[in-house]
Parts: sequence; structure tokens; C-alpha cells
Amino acid sequence: MTSEHDEVARNARELYARNHQGILSTLSLEVPGYPFGSVITFVPDRNGHPVVLISDIAEHTRNIHADPRVSITLTEGGDDVQSSGRVTLVGDARPLPATDIDAVAARFYRRFPHATAYHQAHDFAFYRIEPVRVRYIGGFGRIHWVAPDALCRTNPFGEDVEAGMIAHMNADHVEAMRDYCRLYGIDAGGETPRMSAIDGEGFDLMLGKRLLRIDFDQPVTTATEVRQAMVALVRRSRSPAEQS
Repeated sequence: MTSEHDEVARNARELYARNHQGILSTLSLEVPGYPFGSVITFVPDRNGHPVVLISDIAEHTRNIHADPRVSITLTEGGDDVQSSGRVTLVGDARPLPATDIDAVAARFYRRFPHATAYHQAHDFAFYRIEPVRVRYIGGFGRIHWVAPDALCRTNPFGEDVEAGMIAHMNADHVEAMRDYCRLYGIDAGGETPRMSAIDGEGFDLMLGKRLLRIDFDQPVTTATEVRQAMVALVRRSRSPAEQS
């Protein structure tokens, strides 16, 4: 039986997984004592912690160098933002160790291929935000603090295994990914779906620069279970009930 705590954590993870951009708040150097908000894009690392790619000359980077305490706010969107879900992750932003850069860069560029040249051409660097607390609001009256490890889950697949599954889907199963879009009523708008990530609870498709998150019905831990879950989604998308 699922407890309220488990449901809240799952709802927070789902909202977190559906987002790839948000507001990064840092402590301002220019206006001491005041928060400074910036629009950023991010990707979760293998432990689910958000990683940003930011310029050395950006105001928020200067602020982080002086004080690493930050927050990222993500929203569900919609016409009434006050009744929509949102997550605020509070943590410490630190430069990514050199030993982690290659693996994180691969994840980042699968989600944001247009950013490939930033790292070298414009003095950009990766920063990981180590979460301290998480605030989840699921709508009016649904307000909770969530433990960081309940939001940020470790990916059960190693980088090579995940990359192999993604490459296989993008090379051989584009039509299946179109089926996933149709299943969830998503108009690809002429874009070819491209898979960018797989984890234990679902996978990410990119439609140009738009992120489409698709959750598995049940958590998975092996490549075989991933395949079974994706085949089941294709069958659902092509069933008479779904088509009607």
C-alpha cells in the first residue's frame, strides 16, 4: 500500500523529470543580501542531481563562486500557476570534478545537442547542485518538504548500458517513438523524436528542444525490463481502445 509520503515523493519526481529548465536563484554580489534569479537549463546526473552548464562571466556564476548556496525552482506550467505543481530544490552548487565531466557532458549533450560548442567556445563549465532540502507544492493545500534522496534517485543503468539502449532506439525504433507521442496526445510538429535518457522510472524524448517525459507503468532495473515496458507502450498506442 502506497503511503501519502511515497505518493508525494513520486509526484515530485515526476514533475522534476518532466522539466529541463527552471529558475536558478543565487545570492547576489551586486546587490548584497538579495536573491538573483536566472533562467537555466539542466540535466540530472547519474544520481539524479541537477547539473547546469554556465558561463564563467555570467552573474549567477560569479555569485556561486562567492557563495555556493542556491535553489532551482521548477513549475508544471498551465494557466493558473498558483494551482499548478512546483518543486524548489535547495542546495550547494559546485564545479563538477574533472573525473565526472565526460559522463555528465554525454548526458547533457544528448538533451541539449545545440550546447555542444558552449563548453569550449564561451568559457562554460558544468556545476552540480547537491541538494539539501526539497519543497514540493502539488496544488492548493498540498505543500510538503521532501527528502533529497526521495527526489533524486540513482539511475540503475550504467552510462554504457543507457547509451547503448538510447542509440538502439534512435537508430532502429523512430516509429515506436512516434507511437509514444501519439499515445500521449503529443503533436511532434514535424520533429523526429529523439531519445535522450532512460532511468528506472521512465525515459526522455526530445522533440527539437521540447522535452517529453514518459513514465513506465512499473519501475525497471534491467535492459530486458526496459524493452518489455517499451513494447507494452507500443501495443497500447496501437490498440483499438487507444485509437478511439
